[in-house]
Amino acid sequence: MALGDPRFFERAGPFPLSEIARHAGATSDIGTLFTGVAPLQTAGPHEVSFLHNPRYAEALEATRAGAVIVSARLAPRVPKGTVALVSADPHAGWARVAALFHPAPSRQPGIHPSAVVSDEARIDDSCEIGPLAVIEARAEIGPGCRIGAGAVIGAGVVLGRDCRIGPLASVTHARLGDRVYVYPGARIGQEGFGFAITDSGFLTVPQLGSVILENDVEVGANSTIDRGAATDTVIGAGTRIDNLVQIGHNVRLGRCCVVVAQSGISGSTVVGDFVQIGAQAGLTGHLSIGARARIGAQCGVMSDVEAGADVVGSPALPVREFFRTVAVLRRLARRKSEGNTGSDGRSDG
Repeated sequence: MALGDPRFFERAGPFPLSEIARHAGATSDIGTLFTGVAPLQTAGPHEVSFLHNPRYAEALEATRAGAVIVSARLAPRVPKGTVALVSADPHAGWARVAALFHPAPSRQPGIHPSAVVSDEARIDDSCEIGPLAVIEARAEIGPGCRIGAGAVIGAGVVLGRDCRIGPLASVTHARLGDRVYVYPGARIGQEGFGFAITDSGFLTVPQLGSVILENDVEVGANSTIDRGAATDTVIGAGTRIDNLVQIGHNVRLGRCCVVVAQSGISGSTVVGDFVQIGAQAGLTGHLSIGARARIGAQCGVMSDVEAGADVVGSPALPVREFFRTVAVLRRLARRKSEGNTGSDGRSDG
């Protein structure tokens, strides 16, 4: 069965295999038409599938797909009657082919009658403004942008070209580059968590910075990015932020970082380029995380991390050190257990 329920996803095609191969980064001069994409297990003779993980090689050998995008290493395992589209990066090839058959929904330029748009806002004629959206004074919405139902674009906010703001998201005190995607329910630019402690209680510190989302950033559903206190919160170009992520004020993320669901980055932490942060990791404030570091799931990071380091655990430790520590603790636990057992096998207690 082909992927992409037509109730939810637009469809295109059919396409000749030669064009599909071009999108996959492979070569083929076969003109046979293909109608869609599907998993290895369900794909039929007129559908394209892919494999990049050798663990599923058995499914590859049994597939009925008409063509499969694979690496050169797995190409010999493609069954007879199935065309191997050999790609240097099968996963990226699959992404492009899937987008070929299922393009993004077409934009419907115009402002819905129920939207509330300030006379002082500047909106390009090519934009789509959904029902009940709010566009406040001095906001600038660039060409090709799509603002979802119920979304709020605050006063003075600037959106570059082809941005997408999901339903019920809010963007305030922010400047967005081109092709930024803010998923439904996300909150960008709200006041950060900043206060002074006095003898009479807490005193809120004004948060006077903004949020900058550079080109091609994606912010997942219900994630939050606080505006800066005295400097801007900056998310570097190409960075992908998953759902339910919290990023505090003055944080600076580098280019092409990945921050996975339920992670939190406290204020003023600086993260280098191409850093990967696993699910539910927590980073305290004012840290420096070096470029290409990898932080494991549920990691508690309380000190700086060197460039290229892999850390896990809480408190975070380099991977080898962490597992050596775990091994030592296990040996100690076994010795204690053995020491509490008498010669007759019964516990001394």
